[in-house]
Parts: sequence; C-alpha cells; structure tokens
Amino acid sequence: MKILVVGGAGYVGSHAARILDRAGHEVWVYDNLCYGHRSAVPKGRLIEGSLLDGAKLTELMQAKQIEAVMHFAAYAYVGESVTDPSKYYGNNIGGSISLLDAMVAAGVKRIVFSSTTATYGVPEQIPITEQEKQQPINPYGFTKLVIEQALADYARAYDLGYAALRYFNAAGASPDGDLGEDHDPETHLIPLVLQVALGQREQISIFGDDYPTPDGTCIRDYIHIDDLGTAHLKALDLLEPGQSLQLNLGTGRGASVQEVIDACRRVTGHPIPAVISARREGDPPELVADSSLAQRVLDWQPQYNDIESIVATAWNWHRSHPNGYED
Repeated sequence: MKILVVGGAGYVGSHAARILDRAGHEVWVYDNLCYGHRSAVPKGRLIEGSLLDGAKLTELMQAKQIEAVMHFAAYAYVGESVTDPSKYYGNNIGGSISLLDAMVAAGVKRIVFSSTTATYGVPEQIPITEQEKQQPINPYGFTKLVIEQALADYARAYDLGYAALRYFNAAGASPDGDLGEDHDPETHLIPLVLQVALGQREQISIFGDDYPTPDGTCIRDYIHIDDLGTAHLKALDLLEPGQSLQLNLGTGRGASVQEVIDACRRVTGHPIPAVISARREGDPPELVADSSLAQRVLDWQPQYNDIESIVATAWNWHRSHPNGYED
C-alpha cells in the first residue's frame, strides 16, 4: 500500500516507517521536524508540514494516492503537558482532528494510531488488560484518550478502519545501528543511563527506592522499538474500513529501575554511579502490559524479551551516535 507516516521522523515513527518500507509498502513521511530528525527519514521521502494544515494534508494524500495513515505525531512530555496544557490540546487533539478530516476529504479509510498506556492512569490491576478503565491523570494521557474516542466516532460516521495501539515503554534501537533514540530534552530512563556510561552525565537519579516492589524501585514494561513497528505493520494488514482494534503493546515482563541500571552496567562495562532521589509525584509503582490480546489478534510476538537485549541495541546506537543524529 501507499502509506503516509505522520510523525515519521520521530523515534517510534522512523522505525515503523523502515519496517513498512522493508515489507514492500510505499512510504511517505509527513513531519514538521519539531522533535523529529531529517536524518531518520530516507532521502526523498520527507514532506515537511504541520498537522494543522488540513488543506496540505488532503492535497498530499490525493497526489500520492495514499491508502492508509500511521499517526505518530504528538507532543509526549507528561510533565510539560501539566504545565503547558494548551500546547498539548492544540497539537495532539487539534492536529489529529485536522488529520482525520483530511483523510475523510481524501477518501483514505485506514489509520493506525499511536496511543499510550497513559490513557489508563493509575491501574487497578497488574498486568493491565484492555478492559482496564481509562482514567488518565495528566493532559498528555487525556489527549490520547480523546483521539481514541474521535477515531471510534469517525469510524461509525465515515466508515474508517482504525487501530489504537497503546504502548508501554518504547526502548532500544534498530539493530542496524543507524536509527535510535534522540530526544531533546531526554526523559527516558535507558538513554539517560547510557549517557552516564558515555561520560555525558555524572550519575543517574533513582526517583524513590521505597515502592512496594521487590527492590523498592518502580517497575515498567519495556518493549523494543522494532517490536512496536512490527505490531503496527500487522495491525495495518488486518484493517478494513469500519473495523476497529484497541490493543496493548508490551512484553508482559516488567523491569525495575534498578534492574535497568544493572543491565546497562553489564552491557556497557561501565560502573554508572546512581543516587537515590525523592519520588516523583504521580509515578505508579508498577506498569506491566497484558498483551495477550494483541499477540492473538495480530499473530505477533515480541522478539526482544529481556531488558539486557533491548539495552544492547540502545548501547550500539548511543555509542556510535553520542550526539544523536547531529542534523
């Protein structure tokens, strides 16, 4: 198919675009490069533009005869969403509605949407199933939930087929070593720890060691970036107009902050000093996916099932690109 990957110059989008390309699809990337990187997109495949430019999106979809959209474009800093909600409501919701309207105008009937575990808020049960109540506790999570509802409404009204894929913690890098994680500012644990190994930070802070977990530090479900991309490909292959999928994407295995740091020490061979800091407000003790529904429906299995193998791909990227893409 001819696929428009919106936000395809970013971390998750660029890896998914590569997987789509290698599966034989014709891939076009639409990105404003606010957080994305030109170097992460194959030459000749990037169209720069804003999600809010509905006319440009419609014209592009018609000109390229787009048959499906993958939507990764969103602001995704939870803390910033609390201090500057206007930015998140305007882009994540306003931009997504603009994209959906352009799809309707251009007659595009399939979309795979990058959603998040943040739509669940603080879960009542672990592991988290798709039946868990969606009660986000920050504007970022709420904007993603609003778009999930919009997708359901557009599907009924305009016969769209959609998949809302709720990620847990995306991590790692392409095993080829040329695509990876490059955020400014960086907030994700694994790259922050690896920056200590590279000498770019003095130490890593552990925000709380008194949680009700085996070692007292928070537990998260880390899923490799290419496993996420493969799940998007499989969801796209299943979609038909009017059909809907809401699926969790994780490994079902949690790793604590301390376990991640220890894995980084083993992979890099560096001591990586760590200090205990105060808890961060709003950090649940444990977030782990029940992704059995996605595995069954998509015929999909994560290939990276332990934190050390995920860290190894990230280290390969960060060691060869200590300053990121530099573009």
